[in-house]
Amino acid sequence: MTYTNLHFQYLAGIIFTALILTQFGCQKAASGVDYATQQQAVFDSAAVVTAHPLASEAGKEILRAGGNAVDAAVAAQFALAVVCPRAGNLGGGGFMVIRTAAGESAALDYREKAPAAATADMYLDSLGNVIDGISRDGHLSVGVPGTVAGMATAHRHYGSGISFGDLLQPALRYARQGFRITAAEAERLNTYKEDFLKYNAEKNTPFLKKAEWKTGDLLVQKDLAATLERIEKSGAAGFYQGKTADLILAEMQSGNGLITQADLDNYAAKQRKPLIGDYKNYRIISMPPPSSGGVALMQILEAVEDYPLADYGFNSAEATHLIVEAERRAYADRAEFLGDSDFYPVPLDTLLDPEYVRGRMSDFSATRATPSDSILAGNKNLLPESFETTHTSVIDAAGNAVSVTTTLNLNYGSKVIVNGAGFFLNDEMDDFSAKPGVPNYFGLVGAEANKIEPGKRMLSSMTPTIIEKDGELFMTLGSPGGSTIITSVFQVFINVAEFDMTLPEAIAAKRFHHQWLPNVVMTETDTPLDTVALKQLGHEIAPNKRLGLVKAIMVTEDGKLSTVGDPRNPDDDVSGF
Repeated sequence: MTYTNLHFQYLAGIIFTALILTQFGCQKAASGVDYATQQQAVFDSAAVVTAHPLASEAGKEILRAGGNAVDAAVAAQFALAVVCPRAGNLGGGGFMVIRTAAGESAALDYREKAPAAATADMYLDSLGNVIDGISRDGHLSVGVPGTVAGMATAHRHYGSGISFGDLLQPALRYARQGFRITAAEAERLNTYKEDFLKYNAEKNTPFLKKAEWKTGDLLVQKDLAATLERIEKSGAAGFYQGKTADLILAEMQSGNGLITQADLDNYAAKQRKPLIGDYKNYRIISMPPPSSGGVALMQILEAVEDYPLADYGFNSAEATHLIVEAERRAYADRAEFLGDSDFYPVPLDTLLDPEYVRGRMSDFSATRATPSDSILAGNKNLLPESFETTHTSVIDAAGNAVSVTTTLNLNYGSKVIVNGAGFFLNDEMDDFSAKPGVPNYFGLVGAEANKIEPGKRMLSSMTPTIIEKDGELFMTLGSPGGSTIITSVFQVFINVAEFDMTLPEAIAAKRFHHQWLPNVVMTETDTPLDTVALKQLGHEIAPNKRLGLVKAIMVTEDGKLSTVGDPRNPDDDVSGF
């Protein structure tokens, strides 16, 4: 796959940056980079949107230097590992969807894997009950990290020719020289201090200090900088072998973790065939298993396509009821059939067959809610707010587009920092089905398809997606939010495609979510739904603070790039020229 060489409009970018710095308040990072948080803008040529202004700046820096959208996404991902430690990562994994200017598409899977020593019953007690917490916190919750292998693979196969080491330079600056943390990051670091102490009390880590973290505090990460330097010098081998690998193994041994050198040696990112489906005059390009996102998104779209959503109206009882019933069925299929297709024969052809989806909707009633299957036990508690995944969208001047979602799973993952290496390890083992029918942290249940097996990748809800309209690039989007990722991506697209919203309006609009179990409609606070009518239809309504943090870029009718972060997250930032 070959990308077109990039030519950028430097003068326009300089003028635009000057205007932005005048309009928005700036914060001076110790690295010398001026940045301003702006959550929406329209750019002429190229755009980046991430969960942090310095990561967006890193992506734009690479685009300015002649890199393409993949190069920019890789640079942004390494920058997020420094400036967004709760989700940006070296110790986690994710998915990348790519569409070239020529219309070719690709999907890259760098999801974490279960260690070779993992077993199906590793989180069960002697009575066969799930032991609470050990799949979420500490060394035993850690899957083999995939991020560094994924970034190296993306650069090797889809980059423009800029050296891999050059893509790490923004991240290296931020780690070595430090950056000023935002109010949101200060609050999170203070909130998780006790967890950090539990697993890292004897380590020399910058995340632990006696005083409370405050907005604007300087965070310097020397150990992380040294780790990045090894990756800069040796690529993925600088992470999976040598000193960094030794530090990971020592960390595993200190807490009875399972990862071995053989696990690290055997890890490889995998190129997969992207899922491609149609919705009216749109073409959807998304991630296949072990992501459940693409399958569920396309099932929901197929289920509602033949109904007059636009006539029903945004957030009407009719539209909400229909969407909830489509989501209910898609998530039920997710629980039963989806997992790592390298280990389980996921019936993709059936699940994505329009006749199958229509059959699933055959018992849909416009006048009553369908009771969720109660055979498998769901979690009736509200899902906790959870946005420890992060998403980056990029479109370059040549028209190449990237949608990439990465995660540690929960905030700061396992809470374990690799001593001497400076990064958090994931707790992705919780995304497996520890026991059929028993919900994970997000209330999601699973079955045989997602059981723990050595070398298997755990099921994910990440939904990096690129959309065409009438054969042309239209949108790239994705979101954090655990099980709510899929429905957040769906709603933003539908808000544009059916309810005629601008992209800023579509992302800002209040959301709702249903995932089969628990049998409730989760709604954001103050969502303008007709709750009386929905309750009369038999739906239980459960308020939640926020659902998803979508980051998207849309090509407007005049060819410009409407670039939008989510107003629910004050750190979301767009950049471009």
